[in-house]
Amino acid sequence: MKVLEKNGQVIEGNFDNKEVKEAFWHTSAHVLAQAVKRLYPDTKCAIGPAIDNGFYYDFDFSFPFTEENLAAIEKEMKKIVKQSLPLEVFEVKKEEALSYMKERQEDYKVEMIEELPEDETITFYKQGDYEEFCAGPHVSNTCVIKAIKLLSTAGAYWRGDEKNKMLTRIYGTAFEKKSELEDYLKALEEAKLRDHNKIGRDLGYFMTSDVIGQGLPLLMPKGARLFQILSRFVEDEERKRGYVLTKTPYMAKSDLYKISGHWDHYKDGMFVMGDEEKDEEVYALRPMTCPFQYTVYNNGLKSYRDLPIRYGETSTLFRNESSGEMHGLIRVRQFTLSEGHIICMPSQLEKEFRGCLDLAMFMLKSLGLDGDVSYRFSKWDPVNKEKYIDDPEEWAYAEGEMKRILDHIGLNYTEGIGEAAFYGPKLDIQIKNVHGKEDTLITIQIDMFLAERFDMSYIDEKGEKVRLYI
Repeated sequence: MKVLEKNGQVIEGNFDNKEVKEAFWHTSAHVLAQAVKRLYPDTKCAIGPAIDNGFYYDFDFSFPFTEENLAAIEKEMKKIVKQSLPLEVFEVKKEEALSYMKERQEDYKVEMIEELPEDETITFYKQGDYEEFCAGPHVSNTCVIKAIKLLSTAGAYWRGDEKNKMLTRIYGTAFEKKSELEDYLKALEEAKLRDHNKIGRDLGYFMTSDVIGQGLPLLMPKGARLFQILSRFVEDEERKRGYVLTKTPYMAKSDLYKISGHWDHYKDGMFVMGDEEKDEEVYALRPMTCPFQYTVYNNGLKSYRDLPIRYGETSTLFRNESSGEMHGLIRVRQFTLSEGHIICMPSQLEKEFRGCLDLAMFMLKSLGLDGDVSYRFSKWDPVNKEKYIDDPEEWAYAEGEMKRILDHIGLNYTEGIGEAAFYGPKLDIQIKNVHGKEDTLITIQIDMFLAERFDMSYIDEKGEKVRLYI
């Protein structure tokens, strides 16, 4: 299969190659957009990336979207594929790209282009009567997309922000051969039968209610009993490994989150109670327990003889997830997890990291979830510093330490730029769900910022005060 890169170079590859597959599905998304614009010219296009098992595209339709529209679009896509349209790539200056998109009233494209640097050269891909500003790459001709299926639609806020307009997201997949599509659709139907969201409800483990709210599952008697058994098992195992239990409040004043940095970097993901402009005190439900456990640590002077201290808590947490992201018990607005924070000296860091990894894998093996595990070393994005505590030297040191430890362990991992927590790099332990999508089940983080923010320290052998690593 030939893939056209933005520099005009054509490379050869097969569908098994990850980059080729992404180019194939990204081109399929362009075919989807081209079909929509042919059938419904007034529709505004937003974004259309390749995803794990296909692609999606977000549209702003001027009418209520129906299943009949979906069928018509799929039919038009197949016509486009049969036309064997070659893809061409060309570059224009930002001003020309803006003028082009404004003329076509593509408001979402205009917004994205306006955010680019003034001297940016912008790449466009053209296939027949459709042109799309895009970084690519794409397959060189639509004819290679032999089998297409539009799978579903969903609502999606523009840029994932609930303050923005709700768009219509169309999901699809495509393959080189019809037989491959048929096999995928069959596997998809089988996966639906094994989805925990169906099985859990059918067995009476959990339920949801529109009256209570989306992302707020209710554990029924069997589910609550299972929850109790798992909680006891986890807490007993943690105790064997030297963890000490804490129980901290479900909420706190904004003062605590301002110290930790959550107020500046994570407030949109929190449930805030009160108005900063009018109320003397504003509270928020906790999205994680780290600021609380660090406060526990600061209750009294600590010596090097006390370290490491391993705090553990079966924590009920609250996160303001967008409605389009929630599914079953995987993404919810209230959930409970086993959360631990280890306070240690630099010389103890690798041993404690290994201990965390060993505990994580013990739990996955105990539950039969260790069969398809992958690891991602999640790093910060120095280009997008607003998302993170801005201290490049500390980030370089923390990421260097984590890389050294991971390489010393001999772990096979990928790197994810921009996937770090706002306060530090992390190892994400990934598990594939029944639909083949990776979910992050466990994270192990190195936090070198919050210890300083909370003025956490210990007295070393020389009687001197030393800053902490977490």
